[in-house]
Amino acid sequence: MTEPDPVRVEVGRVARIVLARPEKQNAMTPDMGAGVARAVSLLNANDDVRVVLVEGEGKAFCAGGDFDLIRRNSERTPEQNRLGMIDFYRSYLSILRLRVPSIAVVHGAAVGAGLAFALACDLRLAAREAKLGANFVRVGLHPGMGCSVLLPRLVGPTVAAELLLTGRLVSGDDAAALGMVNRAVPRAELAGAVEQLTGELLAVAPVAAAQTKQTLLRPLLRELDEALAHEAAAQAVDFRTADLREAVAAFQSGRTPTFQGR
Repeated sequence: MTEPDPVRVEVGRVARIVLARPEKQNAMTPDMGAGVARAVSLLNANDDVRVVLVEGEGKAFCAGGDFDLIRRNSERTPEQNRLGMIDFYRSYLSILRLRVPSIAVVHGAAVGAGLAFALACDLRLAAREAKLGANFVRVGLHPGMGCSVLLPRLVGPTVAAELLLTGRLVSGDDAAALGMVNRAVPRAELAGAVEQLTGELLAVAPVAAAQTKQTLLRPLLRELDEALAHEAAAQAVDFRTADLREAVAAFQSGRTPTFQGR
């Protein structure tokens, strides 16, 4: 039986890239990353596209890396993981290469690499009820998916250090106050907020908007390559630790992990 496509694309003046593994809270897999990269190429080739909404189907925006993938990585060599994680990051971070502005619509949880994916969009609107956080250290991992650069860029180094070192989750309201998202509204009002912001983006000159987007991204793109290489090397080590195996076992049994520092 053929697996359903983990990414759905809707082409139009207002286009959509939808993460579509709702039964897994849109947990990230290599196939989903490849789907994101294909969607970016498809939308970039269509001159009618002016804005791209990036969404998650079901209850969550994106719950981060799939735990089955994390478990499999724990059985691979560090070099296999280093190379694999760089490819994994780059497929999702192709969202940065969209030629038009993107809006992440964070209606539910955006956690770990799922948060980083939202941070890589140009703008973010969140439901107040949503939970957002870079919880990598809570599952025995160094931050990945560019989060070590993307998060400080938005909230500053002091707040980013606290969020990255504790793995704390925050509400949509707190994320807006910290600068992690542009605005948070009650979930029932999120569609209206998206429509309003989309309308503002459609009202501006498209060429100038695309140019401005690229100008804003230039310093980030220069910094990101080095950060991704470092993150991948660090995670390659982490995948072989007892703490990572404990995190996977705890997740599968529904308990809190007990880390030993090895």
